[in-house]
Amino acid sequence: MESRITELEIKISYTEDLVEELNRTVFRQQQQIDLLATELRNLRDQMHNAQPLEGRSLRDEIPPHY
Repeated sequence: MESRITELEIKISYTEDLVEELNRTVFRQQQQIDLLATELRNLRDQMHNAQPLEGRSLRDEIPPHY
């Protein structure tokens, strides 16, 4: 009986370590997601603030090799 309890304690210890590592991983991933969302928001703002190309046509632009 005591060996079963010891075995269960060992399994619980490994499980606690695994859960803690998974928590750290999820936390780091959430930080990365937050950073990427901020960068995406900044890029969208830059696109909206850029000068519109409505009056221009691609045919009016000269390719760089000419």
